[in-house]
Amino acid sequence: MRVRDELRMNVNQQPHMASPYGQPQPGYQGYPQPGYGDAHVPSGYPAQYAPYNGPGSTYPQGPQQGMRGPPTSGAPPVSGAQNYSQFGQGETQNGPPPMGAPPQRPPVSQTYTPAAVNLSGPQPPYGQQFGAPPVSIQQMTNQMSSMQVGSTAPSPAGPGYAPTSVSQAPISAAYTPAGPPTFSLTSTAPTQPPPAEAMAQAPHHSYYGAPPPSQQSFPNSAPPFSSTGPSQPQAPPPVSQQSFPQVPPVSQPNFSTAPHPGPTQSYGGPLPPQPSFPRPPLPTSQPSTFPGGPPPTSTPSQLPGVMQPQPPVSQPSPYHSGPPPNVTGFPPQVGAPPRPSGMHGPPMSSQGPPMSSQGPPMAQANHVPPSQLGMPPSPTNASLSGPPPQPGMQGYPPQQNGAFGQVRGPQPGYSGPYSGQPNYGAPSAAPAPAPSAPKRLDPDSIPSPIQVIEDDKANKGSEPFTTGVRGQAPPLVTTKFQVRDQGNASPRYIRCTAYNVPCNSDLAKQSQVPLAAVIKPLATLPPDESPPYLVDHGESGPIRCNRCKAYMCPFMQFIEGGRRFQCGFCSCVTEVPPHYFQHLDHTGKRVDCYDRPELSMGSYEFMATVDYCKNNKFPQPPAYIFLIDVSYNAVKNGMVGIVCHELKTLLDYLPRQNPDVESNIRVGFVTYNKVLHFYNVKASLAQPQMMVVSDVADMFLPLLDGFLVNVSESRVVIESLLDQIPEMFADTRETETVFGPVIQAGLEALKAADCAGKLFVFHSSLPIAEAPGKLKNREDKKLVGTDKEKSLFQPQVSFYNTLAKECVTQGCCVDLFIFPNQYVDVATLGVVPTSTGGSIYKYTYFQTSTDQERFLNDLRRDVQKQMGFDAVMRVRTSTGIRATDFFGSFYMSNTTDVELAGLDCDKTVTVEFRHDDKLSEETGALMQCAILYTSCNGQRRLRIHNMAVNCCSQLADLYRNCETDTIINFFAKYAYRSLLSSPTKNVRDGLVNQCAQILACYRKNCASPSSAGQLILPECMKLLPVYLNCVLKSDVLQPGADVSLDDRAYLRQLVSAMDVAESHVFFYPRLLPLQQLDVESMSLPVAVRDSEERLSRGGVYLLENGMNIFLWVGVNAQQELLQNIFGTTAFSQIDPSMTSLPALDNPFSKRLREIIESVRAQRSRYMKLMVVKQEDKLELIFKHFLVEDKSNNGGASYVDFLCHMHKEIRQLLS
Repeated sequence: MRVRDELRMNVNQQPHMASPYGQPQPGYQGYPQPGYGDAHVPSGYPAQYAPYNGPGSTYPQGPQQGMRGPPTSGAPPVSGAQNYSQFGQGETQNGPPPMGAPPQRPPVSQTYTPAAVNLSGPQPPYGQQFGAPPVSIQQMTNQMSSMQVGSTAPSPAGPGYAPTSVSQAPISAAYTPAGPPTFSLTSTAPTQPPPAEAMAQAPHHSYYGAPPPSQQSFPNSAPPFSSTGPSQPQAPPPVSQQSFPQVPPVSQPNFSTAPHPGPTQSYGGPLPPQPSFPRPPLPTSQPSTFPGGPPPTSTPSQLPGVMQPQPPVSQPSPYHSGPPPNVTGFPPQVGAPPRPSGMHGPPMSSQGPPMSSQGPPMAQANHVPPSQLGMPPSPTNASLSGPPPQPGMQGYPPQQNGAFGQVRGPQPGYSGPYSGQPNYGAPSAAPAPAPSAPKRLDPDSIPSPIQVIEDDKANKGSEPFTTGVRGQAPPLVTTKFQVRDQGNASPRYIRCTAYNVPCNSDLAKQSQVPLAAVIKPLATLPPDESPPYLVDHGESGPIRCNRCKAYMCPFMQFIEGGRRFQCGFCSCVTEVPPHYFQHLDHTGKRVDCYDRPELSMGSYEFMATVDYCKNNKFPQPPAYIFLIDVSYNAVKNGMVGIVCHELKTLLDYLPRQNPDVESNIRVGFVTYNKVLHFYNVKASLAQPQMMVVSDVADMFLPLLDGFLVNVSESRVVIESLLDQIPEMFADTRETETVFGPVIQAGLEALKAADCAGKLFVFHSSLPIAEAPGKLKNREDKKLVGTDKEKSLFQPQVSFYNTLAKECVTQGCCVDLFIFPNQYVDVATLGVVPTSTGGSIYKYTYFQTSTDQERFLNDLRRDVQKQMGFDAVMRVRTSTGIRATDFFGSFYMSNTTDVELAGLDCDKTVTVEFRHDDKLSEETGALMQCAILYTSCNGQRRLRIHNMAVNCCSQLADLYRNCETDTIINFFAKYAYRSLLSSPTKNVRDGLVNQCAQILACYRKNCASPSSAGQLILPECMKLLPVYLNCVLKSDVLQPGADVSLDDRAYLRQLVSAMDVAESHVFFYPRLLPLQQLDVESMSLPVAVRDSEERLSRGGVYLLENGMNIFLWVGVNAQQELLQNIFGTTAFSQIDPSMTSLPALDNPFSKRLREIIESVRAQRSRYMKLMVVKQEDKLELIFKHFLVEDKSNNGGASYVDFLCHMHKEIRQLLS
């Protein structure tokens, strides 16, 4: 059984899932999507939730009508494309399918091309409930391949079919090898008969975790991850191995998602032993009563259920959301002995039980022992037809290049999952329905992000990371490590998608691995690492290459006794100035090499000379201007009072170069509604003076002297002003605001003072007052999902683009704090902040009681953080590659210079590289990122980061040295930017396609030959599918019905400047089991995977994603735990509206509050705490972040997506 086959079939045949790329499934429409930071509910989210329907419960388990039996070892017929999912949504049928339009049985001889599946003809819906997942992979595969997608357990006659009679022959017979590798349905691998339990599954409610009370089943929901809830933990398969075993044991409790009373739950009783002879395939003409195959296209699905057309293969196929195929079914690597079917996927080393091979080794490939054939599997060896156990498979055996699943010999044909099924076409008898829990694929048998993260911590967290070795991949962003700069920039400044770059463009094109660097030029370093050294060469300035202007760095080669140097970037030879001359040692290095940071370090700074300054004069210190909306909404929600009160103390913490000297940043204040009020706060005044500018169409600065002042000199006047503002506007009735003129006012003030600076704009509503930049409400949910959707992400008017350009020219950075109660068009208001290197902070439905703490922490950090002003960044590369594309919050007036009015310590610029010539393996590829900026005390500086990576002529070397987190960061930014010009569906399809091409190229060129049914992933990219699925399911690319356009625009802009650590936790949140917290230890408990089935009803979990912190409390949490955290032992007395934990005098409470504070300190935005009680309405928001599960906006589960990727890869390979 080839998982590849299965996966592919299974992906094509899933009746039950809405296309993960599609619109939200009907059943889920009412689920609210988390509004990042929005709050209708006390927690800050819109409160109108639809009734909680439970995460997809109940798969009706009767057989579906119209289903075809599993193919015999023949290939599908030419006749008619087959619809792979002809089952109604959620309908089950317990009798033989109607014969009205019998599906045709494919001729044995016909070859199976992967694309043949279901490509033509009406595609039936995938809204159906899924068949019970097979107990063993093999069975699952069988089931999948036989298209047993219905929610009925496969009957002996074939999945999805009512069993023909008790004595019917078992589904699987030996696989017969078949002809050319065109994937005909025969195969050399032994088939595994589906265990009887899978044969009959009756309806049964399954929950993702603990079952919420009164769950309704969603008509199209995918079967939840674990059908019985927490009681069935799943053992994780080893991640490091790449080959997923194929057959999970039946008996394994945590494999099945629902309690299985006995191994044989066939409809009504165990099946009697069945004949074990393989059955010849039926001729095409035979009426399609075969269980397990899809009915021909012509047969419209005859089930009463609601049908959703199934997308053709070429479409992003609906990852079936039915019981995910057992990914445990990926064949293991070639060369590894096949595993017994009862064996689970190898457990991950840290998670999951060691594999015990349960069940006798499989019989030889073409020979299935009779016992396997129809006997109900005994509990221990559920389906005896697995391959022989892999010897000593205790943890994850290092399987070559990671093939998931069981090893197979050459696959001559497309192995039909059930080759030779007896009784094809025999009429089925009506099964006796017996409720039984469906089984599903073991998520533990597919790569686990947690396992990879923990392995990296163990392997790379103890030793310092030295940057002297070229092309060495750094530890993951989730690992705590120390960096020693020995000639390449620290990974805190630059992370690359690949540390081994292809030598030529053909290899790069073939692999499709993006070549990019995520650069965070002013990143904050931990206390145990020293900041970049400052080098001052006096009036002559930094030493540079004459031709390409690269700055002196470790890549320059000194020649002729040190009198000249050859540039590492362009090979030009430049004279060394006399004052810089130094002799060389016997190795050709300068003798002062280690005394000069620019010759020995990867990152350092130069003092810039006056030649690097605007108008050839040194800059003035920057200014901060606070512009406060005083319209009715802003006053009423408390924002004005909070800002004014906070600024009185915050102004003492303006950034400074030297902590002992006061900051020389000057400040100014403006308030506005429909008109602007400027304040003169000159130190000599007794009271501040207000000047009103009502002509907003032609903004000017009404005063020069006294607007920008030094805080310490004007402190008394400033404090008086901040006390008066809330009182002055307390009774305002003005609801309209302007926005464009506000930024123009700040810009004019900076121009008048001839300095760079930053505007802090506190704004509440859509600017509809008559003025430049006036906007109208254009929120139109009907455009979502259409080709016009892209217009919603584009600015409404061009005014703000022009304004942004003027701001960048002046070095005017804008930070926007918005407090909307309705649509404010973030896509347009955000143009200036995102073009000037600024930030946007959004507090929807701002309430003082719950949101003040978050706002104030964000404001404090934003005002205090280290900034560079009026910055220009250029990336130089060695001959052979060049920087071609840039992503982030900046402006570009030409193709090389990234201009940033402001650059803070959190912002990144992502650069994509392309080949323009060949590279050599000897020299590698070099890049130098130079940022010219004004520091917060007015010094002009150059910060230089250098990076050298290896070059390779073999694809295998490229795939050995990639960093998945950085690739995902790049993909997300690329996709989010593409939304401005392409329909969302095209963007999603493009991502899936590129990912499939990357993995298919590896499979084709780097993996050792193995059966086509194996999914083989490169070791360093084995998490690419799970992380990519998180990007695809994100609110920006796949919004639920209640995600506002503003939220999507906000997140789109936010992600564009995120660093790798933040994008990692944003797309794959961290979930910590607090019941395992050791208060004595300083280490955190090991995180668990983001899936509801990992939550225990008796536990308390902390989830953080860089935007929110959730504390999820299980309904059966231990009283002692509740007492320690909340000060009450009763679950019912926990207040879900609390935003901070009570400070209790016990070690657990102290440690937990320390953890929350330390987690917040790691992120650039303050995360509000939300307490989520199990089965409470807020749980819907929390579940949105359990990204391995199927999401209520139609996103696929990890298991389903992996199957889909496998199908896509197969299609590319075929």
